[in-house]
Amino acid sequence: MKKIILIVLGISVVGIGGVVWYRQSHPAAVQLITVKRGSISETVTVTGNTTPTQSVSLGFQNTGTIAAVNANLGDTVTAGKVIAQLNLADLSASLQQAQADVAVQQAKLAGLKAGAQPADIAASEAALQKAKQDLANYYASISDTSASGFAKANDAVRTQLDTFFSNAETSQPQLNFQTSNPQAATTVTDLRSQAASELNIWQSELTTTNTSLATTTLKAILQNDLVHLGVAQNLLNTMSTVLAGSINLSSAQLATDKAAVTTGLTEVNAAVSALNTISQNIASQEALVAQTQAQLALKQAGSTAQDIAAQQAQVDQAVAGVASAQAKLQNAEIVAPISGVLTQQDAKVGQLAVSGTPLVSILGTQGLEVDAGVSETDIGKLTIGNTATMTLDAFPNETFAGKVFYIAPAQTNNQGVITYQIKIAFTKQDPRIKSGLTANITIETQHKDNVLILPQYALLQNDQGTFVEKMQNNTVVQVPVTTGIQDENGNVEILSGVTEGEQVLNIGLKTQ
Repeated sequence: MKKIILIVLGISVVGIGGVVWYRQSHPAAVQLITVKRGSISETVTVTGNTTPTQSVSLGFQNTGTIAAVNANLGDTVTAGKVIAQLNLADLSASLQQAQADVAVQQAKLAGLKAGAQPADIAASEAALQKAKQDLANYYASISDTSASGFAKANDAVRTQLDTFFSNAETSQPQLNFQTSNPQAATTVTDLRSQAASELNIWQSELTTTNTSLATTTLKAILQNDLVHLGVAQNLLNTMSTVLAGSINLSSAQLATDKAAVTTGLTEVNAAVSALNTISQNIASQEALVAQTQAQLALKQAGSTAQDIAAQQAQVDQAVAGVASAQAKLQNAEIVAPISGVLTQQDAKVGQLAVSGTPLVSILGTQGLEVDAGVSETDIGKLTIGNTATMTLDAFPNETFAGKVFYIAPAQTNNQGVITYQIKIAFTKQDPRIKSGLTANITIETQHKDNVLILPQYALLQNDQGTFVEKMQNNTVVQVPVTTGIQDENGNVEILSGVTEGEQVLNIGLKTQ
């Protein structure tokens, strides 16, 4: 195997040496190429497609029912035309409400800036006076409500339960019937004794209760009355338990006794409710008095800068609400942003439109352009403004001119192939051209005039550089050259190493 490799290498060396020997020994057989001066253009060739300069897909920004469709598929629409519309009743009402809120907030702001008027102050003073009088009336009603509560509790304990006990007003009342619940029987007799004591204390307190007492005292009376009533409630509830376990009562007597307990509970509960209502009314009225006093003080003091600023913020918020309502109203319409032809129209009256779903497409009437992808090896050659010549498969015998007006700053990765999108504008729009046509594009990236030119096949490239071969004294010598741009025909710009009119060997042995 090694012998075969050595033999092949030997043959190759001999062959190369033979070519050099032949060129050196037969100079007349060598073809020469003359270095010429002329023009050269560097180009990049790509394939693309025609696309409209403007095209949009549109949908509703709100979800709702389509109420109107004003253009059909294939219709030409102008920018600003409403193509389709949702039901606007609720949105219109929301806008009106937002506008009304702006008016209210602006009026409040104007009032703060103007300050309180004498009539406003007088009205606040009157409101404060009324609030204080209402509070006084609630306090004045405590005496009567307390007396009424005592009467109800007294009737419930001493009248409704009169037949239940012997020695009821003593410290050791006795239950007049037997029960299977001795613990409840003991409890109920203790509660009857306690109830008698509470009623006596309450009756004594009533003799000193009047409207001239301090409010703190009147509040304390309310709390004491609720304590008295609590004992009566406890007694009546326990009596219900005792009756449930009665042993020696007839059915008729048991029914009568249960009715008496129910009546007593109703009376006591009504008294408790009346006292709680007064307590709640007093608390609410005291809060109202404090609020009314604060409002009067604010009016008398006038508006502060902070008040005005805060109200201005309310106005701004209301104005923003109007803008939001207007935006929602606008989003309930599909409005053509450009003039063009409808190439999609899926909006139907009565259909439920979902926010963000494209329903309409418009192909602009501003003309067409060409989109193409350029490889990463060529993209560095292109600049904005490069001229381009194009042929379209639909018009094979015609050439169209254009210019590069956009080069994407970022790459497009399509299954591992990196390209950069460019856009080319037609120099002259042609109404025959349609979207989606295939375009074969030649882009001129550089053009130079009056430069030295050689064909590519006259150059020799290796690891040491680029060379041409010349005949010197019937000997082939290699001369290094510096190259520039290259055109699509294989011509190369020579920057240095040769001069105009100088002849070099036709290394590629091509006929000139």
